[in-house]
Amino acid sequence: MQIMLHPKVKEYIFESGEKEFLLYHIKQLSDDPYNKRAEADIKKLKGKKHTLYRLRIGIHRFEYFIDNDKIWIDNAFKRERGYR
Repeated sequence: MQIMLHPKVKEYIFESGEKEFLLYHIKQLSDDPYNKRAEADIKKLKGKKHTLYRLRIGIHRFEYFIDNDKIWIDNAFKRERGYR
């Protein structure tokens, strides 16, 4: 599966100071976007238009959905900020 990053997500990753670590775990989503693994927890969320998933990597959270064999990561934030 191809991974598509929203421009705000790209900005978040590059400003995080953990760019390589986060990109490593995000790239692993293409192998299995549904099941958790070491240092990366995945949880199914309820979305309005799509079924959303949350990828948790340490204090970082990424919300994504899957559409037509593409993984669309559309939100990134730190744990303290919470969810929409």
